[in-house]
Amino acid sequence: MKTNHTSNCYKSLAVMCALIGLIYSQSQAADDAPYFHHDYNTALASASKAGKPLIVVFSASWCPPCQKMKKNVYPSSKVQPYHESFVWAYLDADESKNKPLMSKFGVNGIPHITFARPDGSYIGHFAGSVSPTQFTGILDKVKIDAKRPSGSGSTPQPGSGSGRKGSGNK
Repeated sequence: MKTNHTSNCYKSLAVMCALIGLIYSQSQAADDAPYFHHDYNTALASASKAGKPLIVVFSASWCPPCQKMKKNVYPSSKVQPYHESFVWAYLDADESKNKPLMSKFGVNGIPHITFARPDGSYIGHFAGSVSPTQFTGILDKVKIDAKRPSGSGSTPQPGSGSGRKGSGNK
């Protein structure tokens, strides 16, 4: 009887340790992610005040590629050095308050990531999931384009190999 009780204690201890590890890893991932605003106007005001470009991520909880980006790309060690160079907004595509913005930025699928200058003028966008290395390449181009006058962006869409001119009118 004692052996069975000891075995159950070890099993319970192993389960508790696994749960603590899971909770810790989840909190670490959240801590490693950039600070996300969840309101576009607040994010835009913050970008304007800080003089930083704006990243607007349109996403949804049910979207596997969106969740992959959220868990593996934004908090990645490759992307972390870029966190403070931008103001980040994470907007739920299912919320009705975000529908006008989705129309404004031409969101046809998610994840959809739009980049804007601190004044809100459009730089470029891409849709789909990318690796941390691909994302940092895009962020490097966005940082350069953010310093150019409105309407002169050339941030490429991943996989296209070509630039997409920002019109400032989207």
